[in-house]
Amino acid sequence: MAKVIVTVAPTGGMASKAQNPNLPTQPDEIAESVHRSWKEGAAIAALHARRPDDEATCNADIYRRINGLIKERCDIILNNSTGGGSSGDMLVARPDGLFESSFEERLKGCDAGAEMATFDGMTFADVHGGREICVITTPSRCEALAKRMQERGIKPEWEVFGPQHILQDVTRLIEKGYDKPPYYINMVLGADKGFQGAMPYSHDILAAMIRMLPPHSIFCVSAIGPAQLPATTQAILLGGHVRVGLEDNNYYSRGQLATNEQLVARAVRIIKELGHEPTSPAEAREILGLTAR
Repeated sequence: MAKVIVTVAPTGGMASKAQNPNLPTQPDEIAESVHRSWKEGAAIAALHARRPDDEATCNADIYRRINGLIKERCDIILNNSTGGGSSGDMLVARPDGLFESSFEERLKGCDAGAEMATFDGMTFADVHGGREICVITTPSRCEALAKRMQERGIKPEWEVFGPQHILQDVTRLIEKGYDKPPYYINMVLGADKGFQGAMPYSHDILAAMIRMLPPHSIFCVSAIGPAQLPATTQAILLGGHVRVGLEDNNYYSRGQLATNEQLVARAVRIIKELGHEPTSPAEAREILGLTAR
């Protein structure tokens, strides 16, 4: 029997209430949704912040508000995003008609006292809402983000969208000592329609990416839309951990809008049906080498 960490990603930086009214965007809504997901078996909350107008931000004050409200309700592990999103404070207009994701804003995701933070160490184009957004994380920016996390005692969740992201900066930064084992690597598949350079989900692609992981890694699988259910089930079968939630998938089944807690409950049910058990937050901290704050 294996212990499987379930992460809930309740909000994300792209989805809107127009797409799913169940999407929590404001601190109280996010905290309540995370609490319900924790009750269903989630051990990590992968959090994105939104402004009062629901646009994306990495504002540390908003993150601190979200984190504080969650801590009042439960002991789930807090994982703040340094990716931000595709609107609001994250966007800088460029003279060439493109937009750029603000790296300075992204850094603020490290400043709200979370135990973990997502690390997107790659450069790609994000196509969203009719905009082409350049997400530029050069090697020197990767170093700056890694140093910020190290200085604040934050464990990175190394988020990758394709094999090259594992083999380039993630491996380079791990080898330079910016993280301690086990290295927690979250593979996001099925984002290829929106992120240039991202990979679709297939059994073979996921299996190949697992073989590319650095030694002493443990992996989590996230997948977009209808790929979420098969990809996370395959992850369990291959000895990994899973992320579910409205950041990645608005639907429980065709035509049926989901809630975060429904998606967590289904993941937990599958884990148990396959003969395993979901971890508590305390067990997840032990697996990841975290110290509760």
